[in-house]
Amino acid sequence: MRAVLAALLLTTAAVSPASAQAPTAPATWIHAGRLIDRPGETPRGPSTIIIRDGKVAEIRDGLVPADPGAKLVDLSRATVLPGLIDMHVHLLGIGGDPLRARLNRISNEPEDDLLIGAGNARRTLEAGFTTVRDLGARPRGIRALREAIDRGDVSGPTIVNAGSGISVTGGHGDPLNGLAEPFYHAVADSVENTCDGPDDCRRAVRRQVGLGAQVIKFMATGGVLSNVSGGLGRAMLPEEMKAIVETAHQLGRKAAAHSHAADGTRTAVEAGVDTIDHGTFLDDATIKLMKARGTWLVPTMLAPATALQQARSGMLPPATVPKAEEAAAAAIESHRKAIAAGVKIAFGTDTGVSKHGDNAQEFALMVAAGMTPAEAIKAATVNAAAALDRPGLGRIAPGMAADIIAVDGDPLADVRQLEDVDFVMKAGKVVKHEGGAQ
Repeated sequence: MRAVLAALLLTTAAVSPASAQAPTAPATWIHAGRLIDRPGETPRGPSTIIIRDGKVAEIRDGLVPADPGAKLVDLSRATVLPGLIDMHVHLLGIGGDPLRARLNRISNEPEDDLLIGAGNARRTLEAGFTTVRDLGARPRGIRALREAIDRGDVSGPTIVNAGSGISVTGGHGDPLNGLAEPFYHAVADSVENTCDGPDDCRRAVRRQVGLGAQVIKFMATGGVLSNVSGGLGRAMLPEEMKAIVETAHQLGRKAAAHSHAADGTRTAVEAGVDTIDHGTFLDDATIKLMKARGTWLVPTMLAPATALQQARSGMLPPATVPKAEEAAAAAIESHRKAIAAGVKIAFGTDTGVSKHGDNAQEFALMVAAGMTPAEAIKAATVNAAAALDRPGLGRIAPGMAADIIAVDGDPLADVRQLEDVDFVMKAGKVVKHEGGAQ
């Protein structure tokens, strides 16, 4: 027995931790013709980015010859910048086609929506968005997709997910809205995201966290696409919003408020919410309060523009059409006022209303509302990373995740260049490299 034990010990010693480790992957060197490494600051000229183990190891001025054995990515005629962040998407299920989505609602299984979501995630990543905040999906499905992407089983952006948005009974996000009686009774017992009163709203937050939510979303006001005619006014009591935000923060989650009417937005800001998503009807008092509290605005300008087109083409149910018209008419001017006043802006699109992969169309709308291209890009990188409290994102710098994209033209001169991304790298792995960015 002692001889056997000695042999085992010798064998274990021979396979030391150092010798058992897999060989280190070769470094990747990127030759960038122009580098926007810290959006909002002066870009760099020709530069070399050295990437090891999925992170940026070093940035050198000029196009430095790569070390022997390193992989070289030639983007010497392209503009290179950090991977983009979208603070408001809905990955699961059909996006951009509300009529088809409603028709499929009674026949699609959760598995169908999840696999469709995997395709949406891939399209989003290939469009240059390496991180997204998903603000409304089946909790178990979006958690599964998030983890599959993290494992590398599925190609997609890093997901910060909310699960189901929390709503009052009958409010925007109540899954029972507009259902015919047979379907209503089939679904009613499984609803977990509605709440009435502060204590019930605390329960709803805890339930979403228990189902895997990394951020909490709640419906401060009515919504455009709810199949009810309740309008866009405040839906929750101040005490309900405060209970939601406090419980989210106690559990280490940030809170995002879907909000259209100024009264709902102001109440959410007073409750301590971290982001206001949409902010369609902002008055001067609410803007002043958001600045004082440091509350982020995620304008999602693409959503009302898309919803208006859908309403005019007969794709939306009758109860939603006047709300779409009202929101589209007010949104641009409201956001223009907030931008001019200096409210903190983080990029978001509400994609799922619009088609997945078209997220970058938001940039031109932001510029039309008064932002410079540089400010709009900063909103989708540095600002969004700050709003997420993810300091390892939004810049290209040593020690940070190698989430990198490239375009042929100069997005600081024409922000629509970001609608055609030629190169995408996520965590040091190339996931897209078209000929245009050589």
